[in-house]
Amino acid sequence: VEPAEAGRLRETAIGKARAVAVTVDAGDAFLDEIVEKMQPDMLQLHGSETPERVAEIKARYGLPVMKALPVSDTADLERTRPFVGIADRFLFDAKPPKGSQLPGGNGIAFDWRLLAGLDAGVDYMLSGGLNAANIGDALRLANPPGLDISSGVESAPGVKDPALIEQFFRAVKAARDSRAA
Repeated sequence: VEPAEAGRLRETAIGKARAVAVTVDAGDAFLDEIVEKMQPDMLQLHGSETPERVAEIKARYGLPVMKALPVSDTADLERTRPFVGIADRFLFDAKPPKGSQLPGGNGIAFDWRLLAGLDAGVDYMLSGGLNAANIGDALRLANPPGLDISSGVESAPGVKDPALIEQFFRAVKAARDSRAA
């Protein structure tokens, strides 16, 4: 989605949802355009940004920053350490398969039990292969503070399906209700 279109979409969400601009290794000129035209509430950095680059972006735009990190094992979670105190939040997603063109949204889950050893002070969102069929397990095993879902509610790549979105939220509610009981 181009920044101007994202800005138009954002207008429909004001007061209903926070707008997050998802970027992959974006340069300053493109980020300038995104911030100007979309006016996001947060920037999600889904590329190979270093802690220094994340700090630079955060300082330049004065916006909260979420750093996405691919996970397949415990060593991957160690990569959060240099970003702690810089990134406001993390997004833990499954490592994309070799040769994938997308850094996320591949419909692949990782072992959510890996997150059990994460420092309780680390704010994060869980992503990667989430759908109505597995969200109960994800919530039980990882107890994430936030969820990010993409391909799990798509009827085709890039096409969100309202029925699948509704099923997903019903499954989240059922999982949370069963944990509270």
